[in-house]
Amino acid sequence: MAFTLSGDDACQITHPSPIPHPYWVAFSPSAAKLIQLNLAPSGLPSDPAWLELLAGNSLATSTHNFSNPIATAYSGHQFGVWAGQLGDGRAILLGEINGQELQLKGAGKTIYSRMGDGRAVLRSSIREFLCSEAMFSLGIPTTRALAIVGSELAVRRETLETAAVCSRIAPSFIRIGHFEHFASLQNIARLKELADLLIRDHYYDCLQHPDPYLELFKQICVRNAKLVAQWQAVGFCHGVLNSDNISALGLTMDYGPFGFLDQFEIDHICNHSDQGGRYAYHRQPQIMHWNMACLASGFLPLIEMTHGESKAQTMLRQALEEFPVAYAQSWQALFRQKLGLQTQDEQDVALIERLLQAMHDSKVDFTSFFRQLSQIEQGQAIDSISLRDHFIDRSLIDQWFADYLARLKAESSNDFTRAQLMNGINPKYILRNHLAQAAIDKAQQHDFSEIKVLLNLLSKPYDEQAEFDTYALPPPADLDKVEVSCSS
Repeated sequence: MAFTLSGDDACQITHPSPIPHPYWVAFSPSAAKLIQLNLAPSGLPSDPAWLELLAGNSLATSTHNFSNPIATAYSGHQFGVWAGQLGDGRAILLGEINGQELQLKGAGKTIYSRMGDGRAVLRSSIREFLCSEAMFSLGIPTTRALAIVGSELAVRRETLETAAVCSRIAPSFIRIGHFEHFASLQNIARLKELADLLIRDHYYDCLQHPDPYLELFKQICVRNAKLVAQWQAVGFCHGVLNSDNISALGLTMDYGPFGFLDQFEIDHICNHSDQGGRYAYHRQPQIMHWNMACLASGFLPLIEMTHGESKAQTMLRQALEEFPVAYAQSWQALFRQKLGLQTQDEQDVALIERLLQAMHDSKVDFTSFFRQLSQIEQGQAIDSISLRDHFIDRSLIDQWFADYLARLKAESSNDFTRAQLMNGINPKYILRNHLAQAAIDKAQQHDFSEIKVLLNLLSKPYDEQAEFDTYALPPPADLDKVEVSCSS
């Protein structure tokens, strides 16, 4: 069901602002299946009215009519500071199709745009489109991207760029900031309505629990704990983990200055606006936990209704303590799988951490290393392992490989089976920044072919796809580092 809260304190009916002469930049047939959209042999919608709809130029196609599009109100903490009311400043929710909400990003101003123009640019829209679909294919919960519609409309950022509208799909776009918003207004009725909506449509098993709101809070925490563990396992950095960018369904959302790790740096910062490193790679679990504490503040009035203030605080505090446990369990399980370990040993965490420290010290490419690790065979001589060459301290990594081979031998696992399992969790292809930038550079010259290449390639990230081997390589050493910021 679509966002069903109504009233000026929850949302505003907001019509998109048209863009001149819209044209298709990109389209995801995979995402289109979610809303059962009929496609032509070209892979685009068979009804041409969808171009105008997804551009924000109309509200209807031959089969759908969205008469009441809305922008929703929410609040939140940005870089750890309470920012007050925020809201959908450039996102407009058209409505619901087949149990999915359809939203336009960059379709013009809303009442919540503040000083912004409500627009998105082609550059950032391409990055969000490709990463949303890449994350889905990696098996990581995410909002989906249906299409990008472009226009020659000029938009001013650091430089003059062209506008684009990115259409997004999700079961719900409710975020932590929605709870913070109504809690800050002490609007308990709205808080209850919001929680009831989530339970009814997405967490219905909470109804069987004696404390449904507490159980809802716990389940949101667990989903986001598992989500951030999955990010760490593929080397994904979100860039702006403000509380208003965190999904109540545990989805990756609001792709801004994100980045996948190339050379492994435990303290890597992908957003050059994040000068203090608040959202660095190694801090993402801690920050997600912090955001769950923000959510706890939003849930406190709901728990107080049946348990009183003191007991409610204790119950939520205890529930919050389950987050790091859920995260650690997920993280350890994922990294065991990345190493091809099918059983548990008390020394495994130390083995993983030693490897990550060695990779950090030598700035080893994260994705390539784990992908190639599957090629090691039990009983292999350590001096024949080519991966050693990526490490500065040869004696240290040799000892690690010796311990790793001993651990594999203790499992008595089959090399072929282990390699298959490892290649099913260690992707060969990720959306590296230099690949996305190459697609953007072409698109800005009206050549959208590289977007399609990347979309198809990243839809099968675990497959070999030998004809695209160069796309799996780390960026060339002489390539300028791509910098991304909150500006889009």
